[in-house]
Amino acid sequence: MTSEPAQKSVRARLSFPENLVSEPIIARLALDHGVIASIRRANVEDHAGWLVCELSGTTEAIDAAVAWLTQSGIKVDWLGGPVES
Repeated sequence: MTSEPAQKSVRARLSFPENLVSEPIIARLALDHGVIASIRRANVEDHAGWLVCELSGTTEAIDAAVAWLTQSGIKVDWLGGPVES
């Protein structure tokens, strides 16, 4: 019997430069990487934006998603440890 990969949730602040403000970053996290982003706070303007969210998924999916975010020019700051359910 194969077990499901362990799921985890972590808190992060994502900071967006002006050229990415209008891109569907949160949708791509879910559709392309299998990571769900639950937005807790956000501020998005024409010239920049940030959001505080909980990223949920497997460790591998979150790691790949964060690598993609940083390669795309989005700054990822971790906010504490894993989220306890």
